[in-house]
Amino acid sequence: MLLLLPPSETKRDGGADASRLDLAALSSPQLTPQRRRALAALRTVSRSVEAATRALRLGPTMRFEIDRNRAISTSPTMPALERYTGVVYDHLDVATLAADARAFASGRVAIHSALFGLLDADDPIPAYRFSHDARVPGLRLRDLWRTPIAALLDARAGLILDLRSEAYVELGEAPVRAGAVFLRVVTEGSDGAVRALNHFNKRGKGELVRAILESGVDHDSVDSLIDWAMASGIHLRHGAPGEVELRV
Repeated sequence: MLLLLPPSETKRDGGADASRLDLAALSSPQLTPQRRRALAALRTVSRSVEAATRALRLGPTMRFEIDRNRAISTSPTMPALERYTGVVYDHLDVATLAADARAFASGRVAIHSALFGLLDADDPIPAYRFSHDARVPGLRLRDLWRTPIAALLDARAGLILDLRSEAYVELGEAPVRAGAVFLRVVTEGSDGAVRALNHFNKRGKGELVRAILESGVDHDSVDSLIDWAMASGIHLRHGAPGEVELRV
């Protein structure tokens, strides 16, 4: 089973003493050429405050993000699952997971970064700013990532629960033939109509991932996941072909 998460634009500062970014230490080494290209483009654009502000779509109070990018090769690292913050990660709340639940995430949780491609939960990364909508000269993220990410996911055995936003799916789809399903978080109104959610989309995904990690169950199929959810009081069910719906 693979739980495929989106990244977050916000990151936690800090990391392990004396640690530094080492691409050779990251999972999915076949992505190293793409990672090098993305890092080189980010370093180049970050030399200019004006260019970086425009390319990374930063506001006037976000100069610190450019400073983070300038220090990306020398700043300390921490596991990817602990680096990201924001609604999904706040409700996953990795810091309060029991040791066995945190260990269960290794190899079963992946994060799709616009800078690094697919990251394992334990991959050590620095703080940075580089999102799916970055417009860096000489680098088209869709061209960079779409084929290699799709190939990695296609080769993955077992169930893939895709919790990414549509913007990140565009940077590498999870093929249905690989046993992948896309998760939509929805609500059913008093009129019976089912509607997709926004803020609660992220909250629901974070809470679902936490519940799966705490359960320690490695689901091999969508039916197994849905049966477990039903027994756990989680409203997860089949949606459109290639989708499951989490109702909140």
